[in-house]
Amino acid sequence: MTEVSGAEALWLLESVGQGRLVYFQREIAVVRPAVHVVQYGRLIVRAPAQEAALADRVALTYQADEIRADGSGWTVTVTGPAEIVRDAHETAHYRRTLPGWAHGPHDTLVRIRPQAVTGFRLAHPEAW
Repeated sequence: MTEVSGAEALWLLESVGQGRLVYFQREIAVVRPAVHVVQYGRLIVRAPAQEAALADRVALTYQADEIRADGSGWTVTVTGPAEIVRDAHETAHYRRTLPGWAHGPHDTLVRIRPQAVTGFRLAHPEAW
C-alpha cells in the first residue's frame, strides 16, 4: 500500500459513487452501504440508517474503495464533523440525484466536513 495525499484521496473518492458509512451504536460498529457525492469540499452521503442513530454524532466516518481482481486499486477513509441534511430543497435535490436503497425513516442524508482524509493505492505484489 502506498499512501496518497488528502487531495488525491478526495479526487479518488469523487471517481466512485458508493461506499460505506461507519458509526457506533450501543458501542458496536455499524457499517451501512451508502452512496455519495463530493460538493464544495463536503461529502454528502445517503445511507439506509435511521436519522436518530446519526443525529447526535460529533463525527462520522465514510469509506470507499475500488479494488480490482488483480489486487490493485485504492481505498479512502474520511472522518469529520457531520450534520443531517434537513433543508427541503437540498433533500429533494439529493434524493433525486443520489439513488437510495430505503425510503422513510431508514433513508438519511448526511453532510460530512472532511477533517481526516486518508487514502492508499494498492498494488499487487508482482507489480513491485
